[in-house]
Amino acid sequence: MQQEDTDSLSEQIARHISEQIISGELVEGERIQELRIAKELDVSRGSVREALLLLERTHLIEIFPRRGAIVSEMSAQQVRALFDTCALLLGQMVQRIAETWRTHEAEELQQLLEQLAEQCRQGNTEKFFDLIFQGLSRQQDMVANPYLMKFYRELLPSVRRSYFLTLNTSRRELQESFDLFKLVTDAILIRKSQQATLFMEDFCRHLRNLVLESLTRMKQIELAWARRSRR
Repeated sequence: MQQEDTDSLSEQIARHISEQIISGELVEGERIQELRIAKELDVSRGSVREALLLLERTHLIEIFPRRGAIVSEMSAQQVRALFDTCALLLGQMVQRIAETWRTHEAEELQQLLEQLAEQCRQGNTEKFFDLIFQGLSRQQDMVANPYLMKFYRELLPSVRRSYFLTLNTSRRELQESFDLFKLVTDAILIRKSQQATLFMEDFCRHLRNLVLESLTRMKQIELAWARRSRR
């Protein structure tokens, strides 16, 4: 595994495991096999353990004495808690962005809207939400609050894991997501910071509901298969 200039080896390993969890390759309750990861990436088990400690901060895994690292559960209660917290953090972030943006940053927001509109037309759900949530994680200059950004970045992998479930969402629902985020952006561009915060809360609630609907469908399918296998 080649080390990139910007990330340590343990950070690269953590990102690799994170992507496996987000995509569902590693499922809730599954134990992370350190030896398998070490062989797969040609790294030491010590580096994998360091990566797991980093990953624990993102809430994608839990580490237990004598049991090791386990992929965290994704329940309806946890999804609600995640998006309640996300709405608080993002509400504060867009409020700061509305108060501090400069001309070139306003142009970038307009470009973001154009990119989102294109992804919406293509029905590319994952790319659509990645543009929003990962884009916001790079706005440290406008937010100017390192503690807020740290908390948000640690939460981001769990947010990505949740909206990965919505990949089969309808075009209509994706269009509604775009319309809600456009309200956020429009409020930012006229420096209505409180409106931007309220619209961001609406956006987070909408996505939370999409995730909960997808989670319910997934659990129903799992239950149906479990019943069928017992026959």
